[in-house]
Amino acid sequence: MRTAIKLLLLTLLFNIFLQAGNFESAIKDLTASSYSKKQKVIEQLSREYSDNKNLSTLLQAMLNGKLYYTKMDKKFVIVRKKEGGKLHTVELFNPESKSVNPKSLYKKVKTNNRLRSIIRTKLAELNLFSPDKKRRLKSVENMLEHLDKESGALINKALKSEKDSKVLAKLNEANLILKAKHGDEKEKLLAVKKMGAYLSPQTLQTLKEIESSTKDAKLKSAAKKSIGSIEDSKWFYSIIEKLFFGLSLGSILLLAAIGLAITFGVMKVINMAHGELMMIGAYTTYTLQQLLPNLMEYSVIIAIPLAFIVSGMVGIIIERLVIRHLYGRPLETLLATFGISLILQQLVRSIYSPLNQEVKTPEWMSGALEINSALSLTYNRLYIVLFAILVFAAVLLLLKKTSLGLKVRAVTQNREMAQAMGIKTGWIDAMTFGIGSGIAGVAGVALSQLTNVGPNLGQAYIVDSFMVVVFGGVGNLWGTLIGALTLGEINKFIEPVSGAVLAKVIILIFIILFIQKRPRGLFPQKGRDAQE
Repeated sequence: MRTAIKLLLLTLLFNIFLQAGNFESAIKDLTASSYSKKQKVIEQLSREYSDNKNLSTLLQAMLNGKLYYTKMDKKFVIVRKKEGGKLHTVELFNPESKSVNPKSLYKKVKTNNRLRSIIRTKLAELNLFSPDKKRRLKSVENMLEHLDKESGALINKALKSEKDSKVLAKLNEANLILKAKHGDEKEKLLAVKKMGAYLSPQTLQTLKEIESSTKDAKLKSAAKKSIGSIEDSKWFYSIIEKLFFGLSLGSILLLAAIGLAITFGVMKVINMAHGELMMIGAYTTYTLQQLLPNLMEYSVIIAIPLAFIVSGMVGIIIERLVIRHLYGRPLETLLATFGISLILQQLVRSIYSPLNQEVKTPEWMSGALEINSALSLTYNRLYIVLFAILVFAAVLLLLKKTSLGLKVRAVTQNREMAQAMGIKTGWIDAMTFGIGSGIAGVAGVALSQLTNVGPNLGQAYIVDSFMVVVFGGVGNLWGTLIGALTLGEINKFIEPVSGAVLAKVIILIFIILFIQKRPRGLFPQKGRDAQE
């Protein structure tokens, strides 16, 4: 029995090596200058070696113009990068084998339009029947961009076997486009009517071409109606997209403003260094990625508590050394913290350089959730929205359900009475400032996933944070939440019309007019201290 198993394994291994050797022999004619000979090679490979994993790589490299061979020993390589007169290459059959050599040692496997069309068809055929759903979907999307009459048979074949709903939808769309272009009058009219349900640029372009070129009144009317339907759907989804971007901006403003709502609302400290505490959180993420490159996928998660601790400690040091001597003098705290912000910026420039640094986005935060051809939501912004909600809930629970939160609220509402009841107001001030600063650091972690990290990172958000706090009501967390989301949405709807700078000016004017009517914001704070 064991002998039979060994023989079977040896036979399988022999067949694999034999097939690999035959494949290498079969592609040698790609070095020929004749395009017809190359075409025959491609057709032979597609017939006999469709299961060979190197075939897709080979065809894709040819299509992209990156397949070369060495002049000396005719060894096929794929070019990864061109640098000066040198080529960075990997071997076709051994991707681990990399080299950098002068361009003169290689010759390119040239293609023409006909050959590229054949390669696209063969690639589509290989990928369209792959067991991998993502590969099939990608294949259909590529076919949509390069549809021709010859694709019809392949699409019809795939429609009969495909089970996945997303891939089926794309195949049906491609089929309708082909019928609208090349079908008889009845097929064209029916296809054009159905195409109004699809939102891809290829469908819209096809309908516009038919509307402008056809002389058939019914077909023209149907194309016009489908175009109208697509444009209405795109308008609707553009509104949803703006709402999403407004929500993500509001989430960033919320993260930036929660800490400020605590320090400004509870302690009456105008902290102009709040933006720099966000910057420290962002640089904590960058430093962590530099020190632990192997933990890139988990770096953002690890950075959240780390940034909270680092920024919180910096905040406590600022409060103990400077702020505690200035309570009751808000204008002096403004000047002092402005000076601290300049010191922190210069410190970062000295340690990290004045240049912006790039923080890597983990794989699980990359890409987008595609709802349809007109709407996709980026994962990094989705995670930031969820993260902002979690931070808000955590701070709310801290203030409402813990002993520390009770003491903070007591100091907020009546400092003298809280002191008389034995609460150490100095300790509460330090802890409150530390928590507010730590949350600012956490906001910096979120910001690092949306923009480059630099010494001026916090300056872009400090004014917006104060506007959110004043608009929502000083010291009121629910007011901060509603204020952040409202200003985020308003900004994203005004920005496309007026531009980014004018949008901020309009919002600032709106808030000035608003506080003329409601000086204490949407949700004013309660208590004796708030009345003063």
